[in-house]
Amino acid sequence: MTMALRHRPRGLSSASPREVTILQLLDWAFQKEKIRIDFDQGATERPQGALKGYGMEHILMRQAELGCRVQGGGTSEPHPDADAVADALAQLPEGVGGRRMALVIADLCRAGETLGWGSDLAPQVQPIDWKQTKHGRFAVTETCGKARYTSRGRVREVDLRCCPITIENHPRDQARARRDYLLWWAALKELRDTFRIYGGLTAHQITEALPPMKPWEGERARRAA
Repeated sequence: MTMALRHRPRGLSSASPREVTILQLLDWAFQKEKIRIDFDQGATERPQGALKGYGMEHILMRQAELGCRVQGGGTSEPHPDADAVADALAQLPEGVGGRRMALVIADLCRAGETLGWGSDLAPQVQPIDWKQTKHGRFAVTETCGKARYTSRGRVREVDLRCCPITIENHPRDQARARRDYLLWWAALKELRDTFRIYGGLTAHQITEALPPMKPWEGERARRAA
C-alpha cells in the first residue's frame, strides 16, 4: 500500500489551518475541488479485516494522524480535505437523511444555495380557471343551484353561480418544507460535529457556526414587531 501525498494550496499549512464554517467547507469542496460522492467507497476505505460497521470517525482520525489519505496507489485530483468531505457525506447516518440527504447537500452546494424552508409558500386561494372577455379577466363560474324570489307579484327563478377554487401552497406544504429544512440542518450539524470532534482535515478548521435552526421564528418575530 502506498500513501499519496499532495502539496497544500499556498497560504495553507498544518500550523495555521483556515477557519471555515461547515457550509463554507462543503461549498469549497463541491465548487472548487469538484468532488463526487461515492457511496461504495466506504467499503474500500475500511482497514482490512474491519467490521462492516467501521465508522467514519475512525477513518477521519486515521487520516488526521497520517496527514494524508491512504490509497491503493496513484493520486486523485481533489484536496485531501475535499476527499474527507466526500467520505463523510457518503456515510451520513440515516437518522439525518442518509444518502438522500447527502445528494441534496451536494446539489445545493454545487449551486451555492441553502435549502428553503417555505418562506415563499404563503397559502393563496385561486379560481380553478379564468376567462377573458372584452370587459376584462374574470373567474370561471358554474351553476350550483337555483333560487326563487317574488317580484311584482310573480315568482321568478334564477341560477345560482359559484366559483370553484383551489388552494395553492397549502399549510401542509409549508410544514413539509420546514421538516425538510430541519433534517438538512441536523445533517450539517452532524458533519460539523464529526469534523470538530474526530478531525480528518489538514488545511481547514471547522467553526461552530451553523445556519439558523428555525429561521421562520425570526420571521414571525419581525412581523410581530
